[in-house]
Amino acid sequence: MTMGTGQIAKAHSAIASNKSEMPRGAGPGNSQQNTDRPNAHLAADMKSEARGMQGEAAEAQQWHRVRNRLKVELGEDVYNSWFSRVDLDQRENGTVQLSVPTRFLKQWIQAHYNDRLINLWRSECDDIRRIELRVRGAIRAQANGKPANAKKSITDGSGRKPVAGSAAQADRKAVLTDAAGSPLDTRLSFASYVSGRSNELALAAAKQIATAPAGEDVKFNPLFIHASVGLGKTHLLQAVAREIQLPGNGRRAMYLTAERFMYKFVAALKTNSALDFKDTLRGIDVLMIDDLQFLYGKQIQQEFCHTLNALIDGARQVIVAADRPPQELDTLDMRVRSRLSGGLVAEISAPDFDLRRRILERRVAAARQAYPAFTVSDPVLDYIAQLVTSNGRDLDGAVNRLIAHNQLTGSTITIEMAESSMRDLIRTREPRRIRIEDIQRVVSKHYKVTKADLLSARRTRTIVRPRQIAMYLAKMMTPRSLPEIGRRFGGRDHTTVLHAVRKIETMVGDDVTLAEEIELLKRMLDH
Repeated sequence: MTMGTGQIAKAHSAIASNKSEMPRGAGPGNSQQNTDRPNAHLAADMKSEARGMQGEAAEAQQWHRVRNRLKVELGEDVYNSWFSRVDLDQRENGTVQLSVPTRFLKQWIQAHYNDRLINLWRSECDDIRRIELRVRGAIRAQANGKPANAKKSITDGSGRKPVAGSAAQADRKAVLTDAAGSPLDTRLSFASYVSGRSNELALAAAKQIATAPAGEDVKFNPLFIHASVGLGKTHLLQAVAREIQLPGNGRRAMYLTAERFMYKFVAALKTNSALDFKDTLRGIDVLMIDDLQFLYGKQIQQEFCHTLNALIDGARQVIVAADRPPQELDTLDMRVRSRLSGGLVAEISAPDFDLRRRILERRVAAARQAYPAFTVSDPVLDYIAQLVTSNGRDLDGAVNRLIAHNQLTGSTITIEMAESSMRDLIRTREPRRIRIEDIQRVVSKHYKVTKADLLSARRTRTIVRPRQIAMYLAKMMTPRSLPEIGRRFGGRDHTTVLHAVRKIETMVGDDVTLAEEIELLKRMLDH
């Protein structure tokens, strides 16, 4: 249709009218101004988001450094057992929120590592005041508006519930196939173990177990090795495991730390594979459990006891290591302690001068393979062996210090240089370990009462005073807690021990004769 001249004129007039009624700033010339406003908001949002991402990256870096320090301080095995599945959720207002997969893991970390985590985080950020641990399953359930303990019902196409979900089957398989135990240190073998009078019984027993043919009758079971820190317990257990795992041995061996045993057992419970896990353990020919003093939890101790009994009754070898004899492991059930005491109990004591000297020679020879020019004279070795008396790890530390000084500064290794580099090792030598039994024996003899009197319920003055002095010395001279001391003194409550300690402390300040008697008892216990 063709418009006439009059219609065209009317149309132009309408367009002009509309232009005059357009809002100010809505014309074509202002289009850039209008688009700049939303662009400004977008830029501000992007800057805010970038700052948030930078904050999250900084928190992630801090958490990475904390985890690395945990790994160094605790060791690879302990770190993998308790911290490998801990995630950082957020850090705000002085609180670090971490998440873990299980309630058991949350309780264990809170009970044993909370202070350590706070200190490590404070080294990264001064304002950290608390660590908050949450279970990831509970967090997801709350986010979905469901109770934390609600279980998701999984059905197949027919409406029937399957036996297990694919994720649960994968977890179950992982638990059952992880039969390698704790990792072994390639340096810890019989060839690198230095023998002496302090460890000859434990070494002979370990070698006999390691080299016994498959199917041979077990001579002594269990073998319980106890020693203080750094004296070679772990070295022996790992040497046995390595020897048995050589091709053609015909036997199966598993080395586990107590913490790893607890972790695997709890993981088996979570995946409903506890029975299979027990069968896996009981099918082992030689089972080694290290650092048994760290085995906690009633259910876990019961399972360990059942496994121990099953293996021993089935003529399978068990080797256990701890930092003290079975009867002094107060956290263990009496039945477990009794069964552990029924085999061969071998103590590794502190090395004498001759053994320390040979350990140093072995360490220097090993260091020379990496640093051919590294040599240490006999007088320097004698000096170190004479002064560093605590344990083998301190001897390793002494050699490492000599290597560092020699390689970094080019200094000749002299006695003066050794003395300067090892001041901390010499200053922190371990004192003689005093046991509560030693205190009870010395006090009983000094005051002419029997040990049975100290443990009895009798409250005559001639018995109460020696008993209180013995409790006081136990608190002052041993690392045992008040409840542990109370159990050793006839099952008394910890408040009784606290009363005895405070009473003797008060009397020592007023009674010079009593103070001299207690100093005499301390000297008798130190020698």
